[in-house]
Amino acid sequence: MNLSVLKYTGEEVGRSVQLPKEVFGVEPNDHAIYLDVKAILAGRRQGTHQSKERNAVSGSRRKIKRQKGTGAARAGDIKSPLFRGGGRIFGPRPRDYSFKLNRKVKKIARKSAFTYKAKANHISILESFSFEAPKTKNYLGMLQNLSFLDQKTLLIIPSVDKNIVLSSKNIKQAKVLCVDHVNTYDLLHAKKLLIMETAIMPIVEKLTQ
Repeated sequence: MNLSVLKYTGEEVGRSVQLPKEVFGVEPNDHAIYLDVKAILAGRRQGTHQSKERNAVSGSRRKIKRQKGTGAARAGDIKSPLFRGGGRIFGPRPRDYSFKLNRKVKKIARKSAFTYKAKANHISILESFSFEAPKTKNYLGMLQNLSFLDQKTLLIIPSVDKNIVLSSKNIKQAKVLCVDHVNTYDLLHAKKLLIMETAIMPIVEKLTQ
């Protein structure tokens, strides 16, 4: 697939780039995408939920009434889960939801995500650029020039550029990631994918080696 290279001002540079088929033209694997997205979202869960079970509730452990002769069901102490204010039965406990996913599956998932974006013509290639200072106005101007102001966008840059990253921080629908941090969830979550020209080869090398 050939794509024209654009300046961040929206103008065409006058040359085009061929997207490598080994990343942007593979046979998509939906199950690999599902597994990778599931692993990413599971890893983002805090897992700090907790409720008080019977041993954590404050209260007397004295038997509240005699065992027999009351005409009602037998009962133990006031901390019983059957009573209001008692402990919770099998309540949630702090836990880690993350799980390991095979590296090859991750690569297949990311290549599948790039392929879907390429097939849908949702990829734009930008000439390398940087901002003199971190200003939200600069990033908004770039999105407006590219006609992506009202859409969820993901900009992939070859390495961390603080001015670009900080310029996008206050824009809800915009996200910037360097090649090392690209993941399947963010690729699919974005409507438009912006790739800096110098980031194409690092992406290919990372997903094909």
